[in-house]
Amino acid sequence: MASIPSPTQRIFINRDGLRLVADELGPEDGPLVLLLHGGGQTRASWGRAVVQLAEAGFRAITLDQRGHGESDWSPAGEYDPSCYSQDLEDILRQLPPGAALVGASLGGLAAMITIANGWDNSACALVLVDIVPRIDREGSQEIFDFMAANPHGFASVEEAADAVAAYLPHRPRPKDTSGLQRNLRQRDDGRYYWHWDPSMISRGIPDQNETTARLEEAARKIRVPTLLIRGARSRLVSIEAARELLQVIPHAEFVDVADAHHMVAGDANDAFVAPLLEFLGRTLSN
Repeated sequence: MASIPSPTQRIFINRDGLRLVADELGPEDGPLVLLLHGGGQTRASWGRAVVQLAEAGFRAITLDQRGHGESDWSPAGEYDPSCYSQDLEDILRQLPPGAALVGASLGGLAAMITIANGWDNSACALVLVDIVPRIDREGSQEIFDFMAANPHGFASVEEAADAVAAYLPHRPRPKDTSGLQRNLRQRDDGRYYWHWDPSMISRGIPDQNETTARLEEAARKIRVPTLLIRGARSRLVSIEAARELLQVIPHAEFVDVADAHHMVAGDANDAFVAPLLEFLGRTLSN
């Protein structure tokens, strides 16, 4: 098998002039897969899955969504899911038709809304990674609390690693924390801050009943092949909520990844990639 070259960076510009930074990897003529990370993450959160997609012949694009990583922050602090959906529409306008959308958490919400808004010609398949219209309130609060903690940053990368280890006790704390540094920004005060715009959480958690109703309405409009991959130990998506999605999208498929929590790709990479590749290979070859 030929070696996979390093990713190529690509810049998308949205309708408001925001720069959205992405990486591309895989054959230029391969079926297109656009991966959208969750809130508080970056395009690096997909880990080895991107290389495995490229090795399987797909052209994988991983995006830093607005307010995250190397992409621009919204000057007006606009971070509603509809804003991420508009960004996705702008990106799809700049890509060939027929992309598969793989969205984790926040990225999945954006993908769901976008396809429901009539972009099923440009996006031919949908993979939701541990996200459904009705998410668990306590799990959502846990994520919010972690993102809201440490507003004054960290004195060192090691201190940030301690915070992550406390939040994700099921993952072994890495001995080498250099990879974590990519998720931090060192400011002029010498302290390290997370890579995302803190104004994303300044308005608190949106009304969950309103959000659920809005997303269920969007889900009912989805006609493209759909796969839900859930972390079996997720505190955000219950098995009951997953089954509700299957009722709303009757043609959807469902995979429960054992021993994975909310961040499925990072918790169980191989168990996540196997059903993803099978679904994409079967769907994008038609």
